[in-house]
Amino acid sequence: MISFGTGGWRAIIGDEFIKSNIKLLAKAMCDKMKAEGVADQGIIIGYDKRFLSKEAMQWSGQVFAHEGIKAYLVNKSAPTPLIMFYVEKHNMAYGMMITASHNPAVYNGVKVFTRGGRDADEKQTKEIEAYAAEIDRTEIGELDYEEAVAAGLIEEIYPLNEYLDNIIAAVDMQAIRDANLRVALDPMYGVSEIPLKTLLLTARCDVETIHDRHDTLFGGKLPSPTASTLRGLITRVIDYKFDIGIATDGDADRIGVIDDTGRFLHPNDILVLLYYYLVKYKGWHGAVVRNVATTHMLDKVAEKFGETCYEVPVGFKHISAKMAEVDAVIGGESSGGLTVRGHINGKDGIYAAMLLIEMIAKTGRKISEIYKDIEAECGSIYMEERDYKFSREKKEEVCDRLMVKRELPDLPYEIEKVSYLDGCKVYFKNGGWVIGRFSGTEPLIRVFCEMPEKEDAVNVCQIYERFLGL
Repeated sequence: MISFGTGGWRAIIGDEFIKSNIKLLAKAMCDKMKAEGVADQGIIIGYDKRFLSKEAMQWSGQVFAHEGIKAYLVNKSAPTPLIMFYVEKHNMAYGMMITASHNPAVYNGVKVFTRGGRDADEKQTKEIEAYAAEIDRTEIGELDYEEAVAAGLIEEIYPLNEYLDNIIAAVDMQAIRDANLRVALDPMYGVSEIPLKTLLLTARCDVETIHDRHDTLFGGKLPSPTASTLRGLITRVIDYKFDIGIATDGDADRIGVIDDTGRFLHPNDILVLLYYYLVKYKGWHGAVVRNVATTHMLDKVAEKFGETCYEVPVGFKHISAKMAEVDAVIGGESSGGLTVRGHINGKDGIYAAMLLIEMIAKTGRKISEIYKDIEAECGSIYMEERDYKFSREKKEEVCDRLMVKRELPDLPYEIEKVSYLDGCKVYFKNGGWVIGRFSGTEPLIRVFCEMPEKEDAVNVCQIYERFLGL
């Protein structure tokens, strides 16, 4: 059956990601759209470079066509934020993207977007699951692809220029042109190469690209921009003295950054840098939104400028909803996704990359220098992250102890409060915190701890390891 996590429906190719399930999901969307009276608006569907992504898009389109719902299919691999942008700009009720984002190459999946270009929230995804559960698979029809095109029920489009023009209008391209910056780009065999390279060359940057060929195995690595997966980019930045190294995950909604010294910037650092830049240098005013597992350094920066930092559960739908509620400047999460006021209502690694490059150009300072300024003004903090695979029995045991019995280990730091908003999060009076929660996109237990000193953060994670038997 179809089951959504925090980042859409994801499944192993050949196991649950198969044609019959893709058609089932498409039929569930058709039934939902008809019930809501929005079928006449049609739906846009895009795809990334994963194995079977294009075919899955076309299979979905054939089901929509059979049901009399027009499907606008993006006829070249495209970034997820482009689909979100199109849904918002054209005031569509729904959009879909065939992708498993940063998951391993054996996975594929589907993300669903709702009006305003937002990630479908839990209510929406539960409704899709309910519609799917009521469908008799033997009655799912599909119209021949060429017949659907001829009938106008499938229309192939490629709205990349609309999306790029929107970003060009939002950043100071002239300042970037004047700065003569050198940028190393790593699309990680994903979909960001054409859009990012187009933007960077338009801004007269000197660009060098690695890992740009089409490889459904992502070079044998996880298509997620981390310190371990970006070693090639780190080497390139150091050896050839680039101003910045930019990487994106498989569908380009997350970003990874290498600074001018060759240091990998944790997504937390990127969020802090951009919020600081937008408030201090661009004069924006407003709050910042983060999830429960994202750095409290954002709280420190917000406090310095007399602003507020809001905490929400994991899942970008919670970020975008809170941002709209409080008109926040920026919102994001420690996994690498962020968006900014006035842009789309979801993650966009391509826009984030251009905003960082604008920051270097307009401030005239290196990224490493700007972050030192932030630490001098707001102090520093250290985060330790641990991931653990689990069996079904282990998940039930940990869930029972943390969330049902609400047990805590013997922690050598004074506790301020405990929250069960999303997982179990303990706040310490020294400003630190630790959270244990299950990933919504991968079979992992995650423990995050942030403390004023590194050794304290490591110590707390080790205490949790022993306590939970991880």
